[in-house]
Amino acid sequence: MAGPAKVPVVRQQDLGGGVYYLVLAAPAVAAAAAAGQFVHVRTGEGYDPLLRRPFSLHEVDRVGGTIALLYKVRGRGTAWLAARRPGDLVDVLGPLGRGFPWPSRPGPCLLVGGGLGTAPLFFLAAELSRSGREVTLLAGAASAAGLYRLDALEIPGVKLAVATEDGSHGYRGLATELLAEYLHGAGAIAALYACGPWAMLARVAELGQFHGLPTFVSLEQVMACGTGLCLGCAVPVRGGYARACTDGPVLAAEEVRWDGA
Repeated sequence: MAGPAKVPVVRQQDLGGGVYYLVLAAPAVAAAAAAGQFVHVRTGEGYDPLLRRPFSLHEVDRVGGTIALLYKVRGRGTAWLAARRPGDLVDVLGPLGRGFPWPSRPGPCLLVGGGLGTAPLFFLAAELSRSGREVTLLAGAASAAGLYRLDALEIPGVKLAVATEDGSHGYRGLATELLAEYLHGAGAIAALYACGPWAMLARVAELGQFHGLPTFVSLEQVMACGTGLCLGCAVPVRGGYARACTDGPVLAAEEVRWDGA
């Protein structure tokens, strides 16, 4: 973990629909980051708001020393963040949490993202591609308006498939429905990775288990401290509870009690 440190904004882009793409010059974070980790950002002047906000690492440029976040304005804190301009300083703590485990067997990897759950999968896809793995990313959203920065996935070794619930782009239906169809005809898959809403991840876990695939999920949890002290981000797992901020946010899908019981 590096920081906390105040790092400058390099770029802030409004993608529409309240979604922003933020690039920060944070060489210490970039050097230490693993795909699936997050940073905890102070989203205000001083301690107002009091709590930091967690953001998954969307892209990392270790050579350039930058990190990128993909986020949506949901309240006062993220509205403050969206108002930052190049040269402004942002207080960042990280990288935090456990990232995506590397595949333990040969073969291509399959990534599934729902909505802004695709954010950490861009970093993972780039890392897997650099290692020589073939990658397919299934991106799902309610409509085409909910798909962001897909052109950034035009990198060697990465294939993209899209599902929208209203059929405005790509497959008509849920990302998990597209996943089920894809797995039906797919060959050997090294690992299945996913990030998105809880119900989507539960279905991905079910499909992964049915097909005998190592499946890992990044949980989207509200966090307070981000360092495992407050227990506010606990999720039900076999044998008790896990802290999403330190035991996760990435967990093996088979460990999670998806019914919460």
